[in-house]
Amino acid sequence: MGSCPAALPWSQVPPRDEAGLKALAEDVAALRAVPCDLSDLEAVDALPAQVDVLVNNAGVQHVAPVQDFDPDRFSLILRVMLEAPFRLARRVLPHMYARRWGRVINVSSAHGLRASPFKAAYVSAKHGLEGLSKVIALEGAAHGVTSNCLNPAYVRTPLVERQIADQARSHGIDEDAVVEQIMLTPVAVKRLIEPDEVAELAAVLYGPASASITGASLAMDGGWTAR
Repeated sequence: MGSCPAALPWSQVPPRDEAGLKALAEDVAALRAVPCDLSDLEAVDALPAQVDVLVNNAGVQHVAPVQDFDPDRFSLILRVMLEAPFRLARRVLPHMYARRWGRVINVSSAHGLRASPFKAAYVSAKHGLEGLSKVIALEGAAHGVTSNCLNPAYVRTPLVERQIADQARSHGIDEDAVVEQIMLTPVAVKRLIEPDEVAELAAVLYGPASASITGASLAMDGGWTAR
């Protein structure tokens, strides 16, 4: 949590994983893949509205001190991680209200509940997502719609793996040391979270036990926020 690592040049940040989406669609017969660049808000507004369960899970990261933070990158991160979820919810809620049932699941972060230095855009977006989720929960309750946030610590995703490699280069240490000495410092359970664990908790929020879980922020942060 100390010195600021150098960020990846924005041009090197990988684009959306269209190939991965296609591969998933091939494995799951009932899945219809609809690629979309969530930074393109007109494209977001054109996505299908007949959705019963909305999971907002897109993430972008950039690290820099506030005085050096590129305003365009700040805007992009908030567009992808806060404005796109708002527009998606706005688009699908009428369908959910008409059905008298719907689930909005926002994959937030421990950074939706706590801050870290050098992550102004990410922390701002996640804190905003927490507020948006609660507003949807209050408005949707009368229509059978719930809205909640999941708050994991560091999950073993491509985004985090890029952060690990980047910080290893910046600090001149190996990647295991980055995980142990930087990422796992604030948590009591000293391990990265696996994506399947987040998916399993998300499944609870649209399963039979979910009707009265709304407006919540469910921490799976290894004890980070217990401090």
